[in-house]
Amino acid sequence: MKPLSRRTLLKGAGTTLALPFLDAMLPPLRSATKPVTRFQAFYVPNGMAMQYWTPKEEGKLSKLPPILEPLEAYRDKVTMFTGIRASWNYIHAGASGSFLTGTPRGGRNEIEIIADVSIDQLLGRHYEKETQLATLDICMDLPANAGACTGILSCAYLDTLCWASPTQPLPMDWNPRTVFEKLFGDSGTTDRSARAKRLKQHKSILDSVNGKLADLKRDLAPGDQNKVNQYTDAIRDVERRIEMAERQSAVEIPEMAAPSGAPPVFEDHLQLMFDLKLLALQSDLTRVVSFMISKEQSPRPYPQIGVPEAHHPLSHHNNIPELVAKMSKINRYHAELFGKYVARLAATPDGDGSLLDHMLILYGAGLSNSNAHSGENLPQMLVGGCSGRLKGGRHLVFEDRPSQANLLLAIMDKMEYPVDHVGGSNGKLPIDPLPV
Repeated sequence: MKPLSRRTLLKGAGTTLALPFLDAMLPPLRSATKPVTRFQAFYVPNGMAMQYWTPKEEGKLSKLPPILEPLEAYRDKVTMFTGIRASWNYIHAGASGSFLTGTPRGGRNEIEIIADVSIDQLLGRHYEKETQLATLDICMDLPANAGACTGILSCAYLDTLCWASPTQPLPMDWNPRTVFEKLFGDSGTTDRSARAKRLKQHKSILDSVNGKLADLKRDLAPGDQNKVNQYTDAIRDVERRIEMAERQSAVEIPEMAAPSGAPPVFEDHLQLMFDLKLLALQSDLTRVVSFMISKEQSPRPYPQIGVPEAHHPLSHHNNIPELVAKMSKINRYHAELFGKYVARLAATPDGDGSLLDHMLILYGAGLSNSNAHSGENLPQMLVGGCSGRLKGGRHLVFEDRPSQANLLLAIMDKMEYPVDHVGGSNGKLPIDPLPV
């Protein structure tokens, strides 16, 4: 029997459903199947309590530092760095504006907007012929109004990590419905009436492909049938929670407009975004995801962990130990939420391993000591196996203060899409283990 194509799509009225990776998609000789490697960026704002982030020893990571203890079970998939400096250090604008671009400078006022092409977009262009979406760019915050948001510079630097060109920042989706429709709606049609009718009638996006799903499953082995059932159950669950959030929203939306509304509870909203990311990666709808858990200067408080103070003002802690400790609680909470997502990646089969095995995640912040808006010794790490191309469980220390742009260049190399430069890079950061 001919293997099922990994790009199998089931189309219905206003629906395009990609499938998760199935055994039926494997060629007769498994060794001939090259793993698909994915990239993710995971950004946390307002710097880090560095004394709780930095490992005590260089080389082998025998224990993760306090902030990252929630990731201890995956320590062998973690590579940490000390000594990397920001490529562009201008308070909050440079933190997020250079995170994926490595740009050595930005604009000089709220009108002039300059960065560089971000590595997520470079990778998206590399993969775009093989996936439905080149990239998935999502966040947790509404975009700001036009004008200056950080010093005298444009809000564009805070609202996104993703740049299509040096002068074209890309919007990031915060609305779960928008993301859901982007993943599972039929983006190839110009007639939105079927989709609008479905939304109005509260029908599942799966209803229009139920017959095709049934036909497909009849030809699948029991194990693959279970995978499809689990996948479609997850889609239905996400869809149900989105609809619940929309009903809770007080905003009235025109009938033909994209519905608005996110869960009022931060963790509920975040979980939906994590679920959507996982579905997108599991079904190979995209291989590149950029995510901001919050943007720079975020005032979000975290009373659920005993920190009722707004995050951004708290980050200017004047090195008062009690306030630094509270900052570390927020940093650790973000890592805990990220750790739960990593656990799901590790538990999701993909070819001869898991999604985590076949992924490279850049996690971290664009500031270190936020009290000083410092761009020295950035808190960044790589997580995942990168299809066997990255050895984790290490803490690498660089005394020569290399630019973060050099790390981005090394990431492109690990993703098997080497480029001459990224932003202001002047060489690839050496992240491979030394020969034994």
